[in-house]
Amino acid sequence: MEAIAGMRNSAYSQNYSQAVPRQLPLSSQRIPRIVSASACVTSMTVATSRKTIAQTFSDLKAAGKVALIPYVTAGDPSLSTTAEALCVLNDLGADILEVGVPYSDPLADGPVIQAAATRALRNGSNLDSVLEMLKEVLPKLTAPVVLFTYYNPILKRGVENFLRTIKAVGVTGLLIPDLPLEETETVRTLAANNGLELVLLTTPTTPKDRMKDISEASQGFVYLVSLTGVTGVRSELESRVENLLQELKKVTDKPIAVGFGISKPEHAIQVSKWGADGVIIGSAMVRLLGEASSPEEGICALKNFTQELRKVLP
Repeated sequence: MEAIAGMRNSAYSQNYSQAVPRQLPLSSQRIPRIVSASACVTSMTVATSRKTIAQTFSDLKAAGKVALIPYVTAGDPSLSTTAEALCVLNDLGADILEVGVPYSDPLADGPVIQAAATRALRNGSNLDSVLEMLKEVLPKLTAPVVLFTYYNPILKRGVENFLRTIKAVGVTGLLIPDLPLEETETVRTLAANNGLELVLLTTPTTPKDRMKDISEASQGFVYLVSLTGVTGVRSELESRVENLLQELKKVTDKPIAVGFGISKPEHAIQVSKWGADGVIIGSAMVRLLGEASSPEEGICALKNFTQELRKVLP
């Protein structure tokens, strides 16, 4: 794992890895109904419309608030648990929801999310079943959903077909960690034509000129990766994140959300004080759900953690 991380870090120095991971065949079997009647027990009102990501940030800024953006890996420990988790996160005040599609070679992700993706794939989750689950759950959510997926499944579907499909499901934004800036133009254009926002990432090793180009191209918000390396729980935040935020603010007036390594309320407080417009929490959420002794225990732990985060964020 550590040897692989070195290669990943090098790839991230140009913002994204240039590699296109190996393909994982999609299931051709009929997708079963995923969401039970009780999965969204607290989401009683069906959302008839959903704000864009940009509008969400604009409204939060006007109210002096920082966006809480949880990430979950779809299908770990099951798609029904993911559906319930999204409802819980939405009802507890998550402003934007990030949903990861399990993939066989998640090069941007650390051990926790890698393990979650492996479990989800082993349990039979794939792009088709994830989209079917989202199709049933998203009408009950008010928070916009950003789909996190690597580029190979998109290529396999055909970019335009993929974008039309996820828009029809109700997805608002898209994040593709292994798509370099130079190759985003077509996707950005097609995404905009389909009413989708393509979020781009910038990292601690991104040169300033490139940081500006990424910010100009990013839609919805700019994702600031807080560390060099992959996702994962960290005990402390790197102090240079404050400087990175200030450098990024010099080249863009778009909202900036910080992710990678944020794993406890203290981290969220610190990042918000440094000026972040949003806080993204991934591995900590995924660990609570995927490593619990039961789905019920995982959901309970997720509720408690989310409530703590919501209390400390402006």
